Amino acid sequence: MAMKKILMIGKMNELTKDVNDFLSKYFRIQLSMENPQTALGMVKVIEPDLVLISLVGLYDVNTVLFGRLQKEFPEIPVLTIGTEREQQDVLSFYEGRQFENLIRPIENSDIFSAICRRLNLNEQSVREGAAVNEDGRKKVLVVDDNATTLRSIKGMLEEKYNIMLANSGMKAMTSIGKNRPDAILLDYEMPVCDGKQTLEMIRADEDLTTIPVIFLTGVNDRAHIQAVLKLRPSGYLLKPAVPEKLIAAIEEALQGADKK
Repeated sequence: MAMKKILMIGKMNELTKDVNDFLSKYFRIQLSMENPQTALGMVKVIEPDLVLISLVGLYDVNTVLFGRLQKEFPEIPVLTIGTEREQQDVLSFYEGRQFENLIRPIENSDIFSAICRRLNLNEQSVREGAAVNEDGRKKVLVVDDNATTLRSIKGMLEEKYNIMLANSGMKAMTSIGKNRPDAILLDYEMPVCDGKQTLEMIRADEDLTTIPVIFLTGVNDRAHIQAVLKLRPSGYLLKPAVPEKLIAAIEEALQGADKK
């Protein structure tokens, strides 16, 4: 299950930081300042599954922001976090189904539960998906149609990274949808859906374009290498993979992705 996108709007304070740190384990969080124009522009660009608003100190912008969200994005659920006093000026918006206020003080776990409820998500499934990367290691998806190669690369990398495996391009896309990796090692020569086609599918999804992809190829001739490089991968390595070179290529790709 792909991580849901949440746009969090509010003043950058300890409450916002604490909630963001907690929810980032389970959702893809994008922060926005409270300025209505800025926030609404980000809604258009990001197309979040849910908008989460901290009402702390937003008395002067709530009416404009809420009104535009209601008019222009009625299909996006909106959760707010605020005291009863903080929601007084916009009480009318809570009469419909789009807006719901969570009375603070409130535990982060209760905010998590409310998000899952509004998005029709199973809480346990969301927690299990996040648990894969709880130890802080980067997730690397290895895609190769050869089972021996998959086992070999897994053995080389599993002490340093959380390794996911896929034996075809289509299974790779399914895996990416369920649990977004930080980097992808992709076999260039695969039947049915080869590395080139798989990379094209990855890049066709705007949400996945920042994931670095490193090609693995067993063919070492100039024309073949040039064809690989034309696709502008984050790196490429010749098979059989050497652990030191493999890790160095992954680390370089990850550092490049962090700078984007």
